[in-house]
Amino acid sequence: MRLTELLVLAVGLSMDAFAVAVCKGLSIRELRPRHAVIVGVWFGAFQALMPAIGWLLGSAFADMITKIDHWIAFGLLAFIGGNMVREALGGDDEECDPSLAPMTMLLLAVATSIDALAVGVTFAFLRVDIVPAVSLIGVCTFVLSAAGVKIGHVFGTRYKSKAELLGGVVLILIGLKILLEHLGVL
Repeated sequence: MRLTELLVLAVGLSMDAFAVAVCKGLSIRELRPRHAVIVGVWFGAFQALMPAIGWLLGSAFADMITKIDHWIAFGLLAFIGGNMVREALGGDDEECDPSLAPMTMLLLAVATSIDALAVGVTFAFLRVDIVPAVSLIGVCTFVLSAAGVKIGHVFGTRYKSKAELLGGVVLILIGLKILLEHLGVL
C-alpha cells in the first residue's frame, strides 16, 4: 500500500472520530485548547491501537487464506464504509455530551475505532508495514479530531454528516481498488 493510499485510508478512518469531535466542540460552552488535545489524544491513540490489534489477529491466519484475502479486505472495507454512509444519510442526530471524563472518552474512542480494528485485519492480508501505518492513522486522527472540536465549536454540526459520508465513500473505494488490483483489472 502506497503512502498516498494509506493517507487517504487514514483520513477515511478518521471521519467517525472527526464527527464525534465536532459534536464535542458543539457541546462545550467555553472551549480551551486542552479540550481539543484531550479529544485528539483519545481518538488518535485508539485509532492507532485498534489496527495494530487487528493486524496481530489477521497475521495469525493470513497465510491460510491468501487466495481470498482481497475479497475479505473488500468486504470489510465495503461493510465499514457502507455503515458510515448509512449513518451519514440517516439524518438522526445524536445528543451531544460535553463530558471529557475518562470513561466517556474511552467509550467514544472504542466506538469510533472499531472499524480500524477490521482495517488492521486487512493490513495483515495486504502485508502492510504496520508501524508507519498505525502511526499515520493515529496522527491523522489526532489532527482531524482536534480540528473537529474547534470546527464544531465554531460552525456546529453542519459538517458532521458530510464527514461521515466522505469517510464511508473513501473506504468503499479503497476496498474496491484492492479487489480490482487482485483480480487484475487495474
